[in-house]
Amino acid sequence: VQLQASGGGLVQAGGSLRLSCAASGRTFSGYFLAWFRQSPGKEREFVAVISWTDGTTTYAVPVKGRFTISRDNAKNTVYLQMNDLRREDTGVYYCAATVGGILQLPGDYDYWGQGTLVTVSS
Repeated sequence: VQLQASGGGLVQAGGSLRLSCAASGRTFSGYFLAWFRQSPGKEREFVAVISWTDGTTTYAVPVKGRFTISRDNAKNTVYLQMNDLRREDTGVYYCAATVGGILQLPGDYDYWGQGTLVTVSS
């Protein structure tokens, strides 16, 4: 399984970005694809997860209502639409995959992409 994250960049507070995670190496039926983020000096934290099979989603409380995770099965791609960005959203965003279910701990994920940097300025 290979995951390739892209779409990060510099954005002003209140702005929007859309991250993409291109998945390859196998069919992903039964998998769960997630986004995590890590800020300097902080542990990697859960952002959102989606079931590849039925589209069920779960969000971390700080991003609920502002971020939307979605997938395009035909393109083998997962997206993270981020709106109303805040300075505290700054960090490296990683996509990850697991077969374990709707999980929120980094250690529960078996496959990781390389990360894409999001910087939100005030």
